[in-house]
Amino acid sequence: MNIRESREAWEEQYLSPYASCASRSQGRDIPEDPCDIRTVYQRDRDRILHCKAFRRLKHKTQVFLAPEGDHYRTRLTHTLEVAQIARTIARALRLNEDLTEAIALGHDLGHTPFGHSGERILDELCPDGFSHYKQSVRVVEVLEKDGKGLNLTKEVRDGILNHRTSGHPATLEGGVVRLSDKIAYINHDIDDAIRGRIFQEDEIPESYTSVLGYSVRERLNTMIHDIIISSTDQPQILMSPGMEEAMQGLRSWLFEHVYKNDIPKAEEGKAQQLIASLYHYYMEHIIELPEEYLLMMLNRGEKKERVVCDYIAGMSDSYAINKFEELFVPRAWKV
Repeated sequence: MNIRESREAWEEQYLSPYASCASRSQGRDIPEDPCDIRTVYQRDRDRILHCKAFRRLKHKTQVFLAPEGDHYRTRLTHTLEVAQIARTIARALRLNEDLTEAIALGHDLGHTPFGHSGERILDELCPDGFSHYKQSVRVVEVLEKDGKGLNLTKEVRDGILNHRTSGHPATLEGGVVRLSDKIAYINHDIDDAIRGRIFQEDEIPESYTSVLGYSVRERLNTMIHDIIISSTDQPQILMSPGMEEAMQGLRSWLFEHVYKNDIPKAEEGKAQQLIASLYHYYMEHIIELPEEYLLMMLNRGEKKERVVCDYIAGMSDSYAINKFEELFVPRAWKV
């Protein structure tokens, strides 16, 4: 028995009956020989961790566009926080930590530059629409490895697709990531908003803090414990009704006081105009796309609108700004 087989046997014996054991995965679209060391979910996690789209997350906006300061979250630090929360919950519930981590690390790979403002403008521009959760799946199925994709298991792809609020993951591990995503961004966005002096902790309504806690640390601890207690020996991932109501209320309050606030939204119009300008330029100069995108149109029959969206969505904030300056900002003439 090799290392992978030993791990698979351990999962079958130790994990919850509701867990997704690697040996019972629905597999990949393209069959592969098994690894002698890693399970299929461990391989998926590693493929995501080493892919280019994952590395680009470090230069993509979470909420605050181009903040001055090293401690504001980026899309990458958000992803890591989601993974940490999700693994804590999965371990306590005896679910598959490797599957949970793979989903968490991959859930935002398709996010645009400039956060949700970039997502909204691409959704307006692209005839087939645009959403980051669908794009994240497209990244791992099509765009990575020069159009070959990462060939991930069906369970990981399902979890990535269904991490959104309205999603319905097929596995409990996907359900853990779905809630962990919200727990992470609610709390770290509060932390960043306080750092950005948008509001102070004592301005958060008492109706939420009395249930969830009076600091980021308390709220994380409270919500994580609640999910574990509510979901133990259950075939689904749950929060207690009062806790979920308070979390959703705090989330709605954040939309009004942070996400729609003038400070983080101050540069949003400029960012959307930048993305729109890039989109229209490449639609008119399609031949200037990198070769891998041109080959997708040639070999896969992809629409040019789709590949232009793919290219722009994959840009980091800084790369998009540099491309805009290169294409539209005059340079000083030198002898």
